[in-house]
Amino acid sequence: MLPPGDFRNNLAALARDEALMTQVLQYRFGGQIDENGQGSSEQGLQGHAFGNLLLAALTGITGSFDEALLAAQRVLALRGQVLPSTLENLTLTADVALPEGEVVRVAGESTIPQAGGRIERLYLDPDNARAYPPALRAIFQADLVVLGPGSLYTSILPNLLVADLAQALLHTRARVVYVCNLATQPGETDGYSVVDHVEVIRQHTSDNLIDIVLANDNLSVPPDTGGGHTTFVIPTIPAGVEFITRDLVDEARPWRHDSAKLANAVLELLS
Repeated sequence: MLPPGDFRNNLAALARDEALMTQVLQYRFGGQIDENGQGSSEQGLQGHAFGNLLLAALTGITGSFDEALLAAQRVLALRGQVLPSTLENLTLTADVALPEGEVVRVAGESTIPQAGGRIERLYLDPDNARAYPPALRAIFQADLVVLGPGSLYTSILPNLLVADLAQALLHTRARVVYVCNLATQPGETDGYSVVDHVEVIRQHTSDNLIDIVLANDNLSVPPDTGGGHTTFVIPTIPAGVEFITRDLVDEARPWRHDSAKLANAVLELLS
């Protein structure tokens, strides 16, 4: 089964009652209770997210992960589809420049941000993965393709490294908009501006893949709001694309986009 975390998040986001479904799919089972009513150290369901178990069960019932996603969409009555970029089993690897000057290759999505250096290049292993045909069809039928927001190196770029999918984005009639993150991400994009985010995507794909860049221009919210330590991405102007800035920040959690503000900005592009 493919790693289910991002699929689980997307299923929750497309549910009619997003708040409730997010709680249900993200719910993690606690420890078991023994016959004396005491906590048990046995594994059982402890630590497992319900959404992962749902996808695992549907994979077993339907016989494949992509069919499990389709079944989950029917069970949860989603408004939309969740499509993997590929069904192949891949490992994400990166060349990371360490502070002392050495460049090391790190394997694994979760270990890359923990390497303690600057990410120089990202790879898929194997590098010849085929795109999932329904995902390509969706790209060619789209009116607008939105990339992001999300972790630049470990959420967005891995999809774009699937060669067929990147080619589809280059040749679709739809405009491709990149929604830049509000805040830098420790271990991935420390010190990055909007231009830096765009250049990383171009270096890994093509200079012509992105048509529009949408970025936040409200940097006035105190960085410690909400108990965080937000470092805003500075909205520097990238060359060769249409650049649009809006107030997109969630003022209670300034490291996140306000979903209503972002939705309105995207709908403006469609009109």
